[in-house]
Amino acid sequence: MTLEYTGKLDDGTVFDTSKQSVAEEAGLAEAQPDREYTPLTVEVGAGQVIEGMEEGLIGLTAGETDTLTIPPEQAYGQPSDEHVEEFDTDELQEMLGGQLPEEGAYLEAQDGSQGEIIHADDDVVRADFNPPLAGETLTFDVEIFEVN
Repeated sequence: MTLEYTGKLDDGTVFDTSKQSVAEEAGLAEAQPDREYTPLTVEVGAGQVIEGMEEGLIGLTAGETDTLTIPPEQAYGQPSDEHVEEFDTDELQEMLGGQLPEEGAYLEAQDGSQGEIIHADDDVVRADFNPPLAGETLTFDVEIFEVN
């Protein structure tokens, strides 16, 4: 299935899109200058997109447009304390080549996930690795081009 989409938060903020014009208007193109904004091709049922989008696409046909509202449970889940990691400040500073991380900075884990530092003092640093969209209800405006 090939589609165009625009993803928004409850407050109307566009967080993702396949459309260049929307990306430019929302400031996304500037934030990700190397990204190409092109229609998305997904294999429904293959787990390539979040659960709520996959379910919402089932049964749509070429030429159809729809608005999918996806609760956190079918998107990125609720924020969880399990995703907040604690580090010994001295050990982390050593791993970062002597730099001391500050609150608001980001750490990248070995799996590529990013954690925002939410607390840093002389003894302990805590980083929040919850997905940025955890806890959010997402709305996708989709337009189906092709169904194979």
